[in-house]
Amino acid sequence: MDTEVRRIHRLKRKCVEVRRDIVEMIHRAKGGHPGGSLSAVEILTVLFFEVMRLRPEEADWPDRDRFILSKGHVTPVLYSAMARRGFFPVEELTTFGVPGTRLQKHVDKHFLPCVEVSSGSLVRVSRLE
Repeated sequence: MDTEVRRIHRLKRKCVEVRRDIVEMIHRAKGGHPGGSLSAVEILTVLFFEVMRLRPEEADWPDRDRFILSKGHVTPVLYSAMARRGFFPVEELTTFGVPGTRLQKHVDKHFLPCVEVSSGSLVRVSRLE
């Protein structure tokens, strides 16, 4: 089997792991947005495992590539990719959405390595007229 075929098989297996993580996290938390996370699996898998220059053991490496997640309700895919890449233990995914965990339903840059911005909650702001 040539290297390109092996690489594709490895990425496909990684995508299955990430999908499984997403479904388990959302089920365990009794809530979340599976569609958005599942739709981004291939993109984040390729970025985190093939494209981005990252050093999980040195998360603040100055020459790292940066990934910014703008739709905060899809954190399960980000958390899984980060855990599978080695930024924190995969077992920690079981704490998704639990009060006090680093893995809140909206990512917070103060709690996790390699997170550039917090996504915040989806709060509606209205103007007084």
